[in-house]
Amino acid sequence: MNVMLVHNFYQIPGGEDQVFRDEAGLLESAGHAVTRFTVHNDDLKDAGKLAMAKMTVWNGKLGQKIGSIVREKSIQVVHFTNTFPQISPAAYYAARRAGAAIVQSLHNYRFICPSALFLRDGKVCENCLKKLLPWPAIRYGCYRESKSASAVVAGMLAYHRAIGTYRKAVDAYIPLTAFARQKFIEAGFPETKLMTKPNFVSPDPGAGTGEGKFALFVGRLSKEKGIDVMLRAWEQNPGVPLKIAGDGPLADMVQSAVGRLSNVQWLGRIPGNEILDLMGQAGCLVFPSVWYEGLPKTIVESLAKGTPIIASKIGSMIDLVDHGRTGLHVPPGDADALAQAVRSAFASPQTLAEMRIAARAEFLSKYTPEQNYRKLMEIYFAAKARRNVQTNESIEQSVSD
Repeated sequence: MNVMLVHNFYQIPGGEDQVFRDEAGLLESAGHAVTRFTVHNDDLKDAGKLAMAKMTVWNGKLGQKIGSIVREKSIQVVHFTNTFPQISPAAYYAARRAGAAIVQSLHNYRFICPSALFLRDGKVCENCLKKLLPWPAIRYGCYRESKSASAVVAGMLAYHRAIGTYRKAVDAYIPLTAFARQKFIEAGFPETKLMTKPNFVSPDPGAGTGEGKFALFVGRLSKEKGIDVMLRAWEQNPGVPLKIAGDGPLADMVQSAVGRLSNVQWLGRIPGNEILDLMGQAGCLVFPSVWYEGLPKTIVESLAKGTPIIASKIGSMIDLVDHGRTGLHVPPGDADALAQAVRSAFASPQTLAEMRIAARAEFLSKYTPEQNYRKLMEIYFAAKARRNVQTNESIEQSVSD
């Protein structure tokens, strides 16, 4: 198959960037022709606010460029990882006119929440979920804590909802979990076009031993990740050392806690191979996030290493962690419950050992490249079939007219 992968890189690297690379490599390893089209937000340093706003809503210039490549290379499927803010939904229309089927990954909730997180003031917020114009985001300045910037994003979403872009211009969407799929259905996205596919880990890092007898947190040190909740749990001294790998805006809070708590160690930002080694040694991964999440690669990597996960019972974590089998759920924001869950898990080495086996089995059944490739092909062929049906209907309509 002849595929184009399209991605807008953010200034701060994230999981979407790696998924874009992973999927490109996966397709190429299977013999498909892959064309990469990327832009980077570093290029926007000198862009004015008005130019940025216009670009976010409709970037005809980039759309035409993508359409020209589709025609020139006879691209069959254009798969967008991220269009925000530079590429814009204009590219869907240009690629469709050039004959390609359109696929859009849903790594976050941007199309139904201007902040992309369903989070405000540290709590879940769905105020914009079913609104044509997501005006609450403007009122509260949800995007970058700016009412003007939020107005641009809200305006982009309202415009494309009004003209039917999200219903008609995309042939298949890829939510990462069943939970995310349901949220997009609630927001009015076509149910038949929402085809769930998780991310994957490659190469397989292999199962760890869990002999380290410590709990591990890996991720951004920020409020939505539940860092303050986790630190309050360890102030209760659950009897298990905690190692924290990562950096972010709450680094000072973590550093202060390390100074007070002898059972907490902050490792800072460390390379990916070292992260995987730590995961394999850890007795469990702690994931106290207070927002819905997309599909954190950290969780999939932990399953790959056979490491049980103690996670908040909220959003995607409900789907990703099977309570009592591959880990444990705790109420989000509840430090007491988190501390108790850690005590309970480590008090039963046999239970942890059984969870390790189940976690590894979960990875092998859902998150390998082979599983992912089969699902991706199903989505591409479904998108092509839907595109062909629409093309034939348009031809028949033209003839009848």
